[in-house]
Amino acid sequence: MNDAFQVHSDPELWEKLGMDVARFSGMPAMLTNAYKNIFLSQHNRPSKMAYFDDMVANIHTGRIREIYDAKQGGKPVVGTFCVYVPEELVVAAGGICIGLCGGAQGSIADAEKILPRNICPMVKSAFGFKVGKICPYFQVVDLVYGETTCDAKKKTWELLDRYVPTHVMEIPQMKRERDKRLWLDEVKDFKAAVERITDTVADFDAVSAGIKTINAKRFALQRLNSLRHHNPSPISGRDMLLIEQIAFYDEPVRFAQKVHELCDELEQRISSGDAVAPTSTPRIMVSGTPMALPNWKLHYIIESAGAIVVNEESCIGTRYYKDLIDEGSTDLDQQLERLTERYMKIDCSCFTPNDDRMAQVLKEYEASGAEGIIDYCLQFCHTYNIEAVKLREMCEARGIPFMSIETDYSPDDMGQLQTRVEAFLEQIRG
Repeated sequence: MNDAFQVHSDPELWEKLGMDVARFSGMPAMLTNAYKNIFLSQHNRPSKMAYFDDMVANIHTGRIREIYDAKQGGKPVVGTFCVYVPEELVVAAGGICIGLCGGAQGSIADAEKILPRNICPMVKSAFGFKVGKICPYFQVVDLVYGETTCDAKKKTWELLDRYVPTHVMEIPQMKRERDKRLWLDEVKDFKAAVERITDTVADFDAVSAGIKTINAKRFALQRLNSLRHHNPSPISGRDMLLIEQIAFYDEPVRFAQKVHELCDELEQRISSGDAVAPTSTPRIMVSGTPMALPNWKLHYIIESAGAIVVNEESCIGTRYYKDLIDEGSTDLDQQLERLTERYMKIDCSCFTPNDDRMAQVLKEYEASGAEGIIDYCLQFCHTYNIEAVKLREMCEARGIPFMSIETDYSPDDMGQLQTRVEAFLEQIRG
């Protein structure tokens, strides 16, 4: 374990952002301890993970300072909650796009002073970060872009707008031609909204550059995910999850470069047989709801029980980066159509019917060499919870070991989940 690792503090910067500094001051020490136990306790990690460790060490300082300084220099900051919001257009207009989903238990009490208790923990966590003034990313944004993928979200955005300007993007719940036309109009509205706050019109060349930048980031993640599928795996599921989470916060060009540097190392490790776990290690694919930073609970349980996570079919995983945008458009209208088509390929459970997701889960299961699927659902996420019925039926028909879990961010069910995961792994081992 790296005893020198420490999540840094910057109370002066936090004060400028209007945060509750006294309350937030204990966060770095808590995150330091959790990160050491979950990540730095691993053996034989790739050396290029040092960059991502450093990102966490500076998650509330150095990276926030970069964003704050860019904002002071005239680059507006747009916060988003969903992989359906096209970050390419934020980049094209000269803005900075960062993810704001909440993955921590600590802010939920703040949210529950206003919101009902029986809604998604991710929605409550994110809302609590803002109303409690305990997230520097939420404090630095100029505009928040929400969407209508679930009822809890779309109603929470109405309340969030009282604290920070919030624009809502309508996401159709079906994928017919008429829905594509609606979606395209929403994308055009999003472009216009971003251009208003950036005071810049994103023309064909600017949108082309934005598409190339985000395509490059997604391609780097595709390469990394393909390499982790090797058996024995050259990188742990925990480390892969961390990188996927950082993708929503880091500067995209630098991030892609660092991911490729890690991929180069992983290729060398594969060639030399240098792995993080033996070939006989049970290989698990996780599907379901997203795991926002710092939600590392399930991966930690699975890998502490002696397995390795080899794929995430979720919004924090492959749904975010599996598809690229065609860069061969000849005019702006065609660019926006192809961008919309790319986003329509994301298989969120908010859609009906959603048979494409069943096919995608099976495709990723086979490509990853997984030996079982654990479907992860946050409490009160009804669409994913119900869709798990179809996933289970598909897996049973094909003899694929399957387990579904429903949980939140608290540690209260850690023991129960550990027992269930251990039993599931015994089933796989036979």
